[in-house]
Amino acid sequence: MSRVPGVPVPPMMAIAGRRLAQDPVMRGLIRRHGPCGLAPHGLSPYEALTRAVAHQQLNGRAAQTILGRFVRLFPNRRFPRPASVLAARATTLRRAGFSRAKVRALKDIARHTLKGVVPTRRACRRLSDDEMVKRLTQIRGVGRWTVEMLLIFTLGRLDVLPVDDFGVREGFRVAYSRRTRPTPKALRAYGERWKPYRSVAAWYLWRVANEARRVAD
Repeated sequence: MSRVPGVPVPPMMAIAGRRLAQDPVMRGLIRRHGPCGLAPHGLSPYEALTRAVAHQQLNGRAAQTILGRFVRLFPNRRFPRPASVLAARATTLRRAGFSRAKVRALKDIARHTLKGVVPTRRACRRLSDDEMVKRLTQIRGVGRWTVEMLLIFTLGRLDVLPVDDFGVREGFRVAYSRRTRPTPKALRAYGERWKPYRSVAAWYLWRVANEARRVAD
């Protein structure tokens, strides 16, 4: 995903690019891939988590098909509210194609949303990244990586480095000419130099990994 030519680069992304360019390898990636294209979508945290669980262990097309069936289970054919998901029978949700484990996770997300554990977008502004991870990983099926994706792609947090992400680690291996992928601990330590724009650094590493995969195919 590259920014559309002629569209101005947001000031914060321009600042992030200049900061990351102090790392010679990152400077090369910025020249190759252009300004960072991170643009958070407008989903609620509840919907983003529900969609993330649907995508777990599935390719994008299969997950979208199941999500489409899921939405059509409900009368207005809009993304269902938490109360509707909680009230739905497990057998009904299974008809969309979800596994039993995913049905339990979807209901737990809905339950925690109604309890206020899953915050609104507005409430998220008062919570740090670590607070968000601590709160949301209480939920069945929601791990640290899922919360990190929420922080980056839903809330637009700029300083999140998902060190357990395969694509980020593989992108680092390729970009920095390493023989093996770094351990999460090693990547976290190296990423200290990218603060406070580690999400942007991750975006470039994902680009590298995607490019390498296309070449390999």
